[in-house]
Formats: sequence, structure tokens, C-alpha cells
Amino acid sequence: MPTPTKGPRLGGGPAHERLMLANLATALFEHGKITTTEAKAKRLRPLAERLITFAKRGDLAARRKVMTVIRDKSVVHELFTEIGPQYAGRPGGYTRITKIGPRKGDNAPMAVIELVEPMLEQVVAEATGATKRAAKERDEEQAAAPDVVEDAAEDAADEVAESNDTDGDSEDGSEGDAQESAEASADETADDK
Repeated sequence: MPTPTKGPRLGGGPAHERLMLANLATALFEHGKITTTEAKAKRLRPLAERLITFAKRGDLAARRKVMTVIRDKSVVHELFTEIGPQYAGRPGGYTRITKIGPRKGDNAPMAVIELVEPMLEQVVAEATGATKRAAKERDEEQAAAPDVVEDAAEDAADEVAESNDTDGDSEDGSEGDAQESAEASADETADDK
């Protein structure tokens, strides 16, 4: 349990602070995000995260514990049916505090506290699966590419050899030129792919 704060409470006595935090938590779960002072947002975060953890459990005892803090039954129902199951795969860290500028009237530092987007396990699984499939296809293409280049080079060399045999000229210079042209055509077919 965190050490209680020393000195004056938010807005007065401990009962007033407890009720104020309960109202802030109710508003947070009802609207998804609220603007308040930094001190109140920092005090609200552990309470809200504990209530979401109770909502993830989802049993009757947890619902009764939450009902001692949040008095609005419709908000408790929304917390247990919508918010809690969304965060089933996330082990904490359900809220985010973003500091904004000071308040105009009394220059109090203000902040926005909001529920973070839940990490859906299905979306994460689909993304990792797509990445693995793309890597596997890329590896298969790279493995098949050298075979295609070798086949193309052999085919080109066979064609040049056949054309030389039909001509009947078997001079050393013409065979060297034919082999060079066969290699060049094999390189061009490999580049085209």
C-alpha cells in the first residue's frame, strides 16, 4: 500500500478527498478521458487502475468492491462489461497522464488523464503472423532466384551452341563470342526478373 500523503489533502479532509477521487474515477470511466489538475490526476491513477484490475476479474466480490467506490451502477456495468475485458491482455498501465498548460484563472498545472487503447491480442497476433509470412515468402523468392538465373544461363548457352552447330563454322573466335553473348543474355534475363 502506498504511503499516505502528508500535509493537507486534496480539497480538505480525507473523506472529501476519497469522495472527490471516486467522482473523478466515475467521470473517467464514463467519458474515457478527463481534464483535471496534475495533483488530482496523479492521485486518481492508482485508484482507477486498481478498479480496472477488479473489473478484469469480473466476479461478484470484485463487483461489490468496485461498488463501494463508484456509486453509479451504469458506470460499474460499463466498467465490467466493456472496459475490463478490453484490457484482459494488458498487465497494468491502463491510464495515461498528459500534461497541458496551466489553468487560466489560477495558473494551476493541468493534465489530461485518459484510458489507453487496449492491446487486442488478435491484432497483435495478425501483425506478427503477417510479418512472418512476408519474411518466409521473401526467403523462398531469394532461394529460387539463383536457380532461375542458372537455368536461364544454361538455356542461352545451349541455344548459342545449337546455332553455331548449324552454321558449321567452328572457329575459335566465334565460339568465344557465342559464349560471351550467351552469358550476356543470361544476365539480361536475370535482371528482368
